[in-house]
Amino acid sequence: MQLDEIYQEIILDHYKHPRHARIIAEDEALVNEENPTCGDHIKLNARLEGDQVADVEIDCQGCAICSASASMMAERVVGQPITAVMKFSDSLIEMMRGGPVLSESELGDLTALSGVRQYPLRVKCATMPWHALESAIRRLRS
Repeated sequence: MQLDEIYQEIILDHYKHPRHARIIAEDEALVNEENPTCGDHIKLNARLEGDQVADVEIDCQGCAICSASASMMAERVVGQPITAVMKFSDSLIEMMRGGPVLSESELGDLTALSGVRQYPLRVKCATMPWHALESAIRRLRS
């Protein structure tokens, strides 16, 4: 099996079996973002405890890249310090937009999305969940 096939399997697994997913009503969503260009839509709830992200719930409708990114994001950030989450999110978004590439050990399953950098129209699909998370954290901290 080639590396590209493994990455495709990881993306499909997160797409078909999203982690931390549940149906979130419009009025209970902390963040509700949509990309009208491609139809991706994410509703997100987060809970902070002290200086950590205690929980993230996602309701993502859209392409496999957006849904998989949201699932990987939720799995990656729960239990992590807020400052580390925000720093990682900024670095990931920068990488997806052509910035410095993060190591496989830093990315974990998110390595599967690194190929999206080659398709500028799909970068928004991969980064939208991360922007939603950053918005949620800023809202909860204000």
